[in-house]
Amino acid sequence: MNIAVAGGHRFARMISATIPDDFLLLSARFAIAAVFFMSGRTKVEGVIAITDGTYELFASEYALPLVSPNIAAVAATWSEHIFPILLVLGLATRLSAFALLVMTLVIQVFVYPDAWPTHATWVALALLLVARGGGNWSLDRTLSGVRTV
Repeated sequence: MNIAVAGGHRFARMISATIPDDFLLLSARFAIAAVFFMSGRTKVEGVIAITDGTYELFASEYALPLVSPNIAAVAATWSEHIFPILLVLGLATRLSAFALLVMTLVIQVFVYPDAWPTHATWVALALLLVARGGGNWSLDRTLSGVRTV
């Protein structure tokens, strides 16, 4: 093994030992929550009033097969507010991440198929949270009373 590779392995072990998995899971929760919450905020006025522009977008640019634009607009707007808040709290983490994963796949397939590099990032974050949960720094863990090492 050459010196550069050996040094890289030592650096990776040091970083791995220094950064707790719980911090990585918290970071993933905040990162994907921010993307969807900020998107949700563009769809409303004030706290919760869905804008006319949102309904127009879902009737045109965001149109989905087999789903009424009005239903899609309401479902997406509420989802982009509720699931990110749950993720930040670490409450129902796997369910919330799965919901955002499904939304991402719908967006990828039906709305913006050329945006796969961005969507791949969202999928990676959501899959990590679906697979691992919120970690020890989450309400899920606090409420369950079960700690992981």
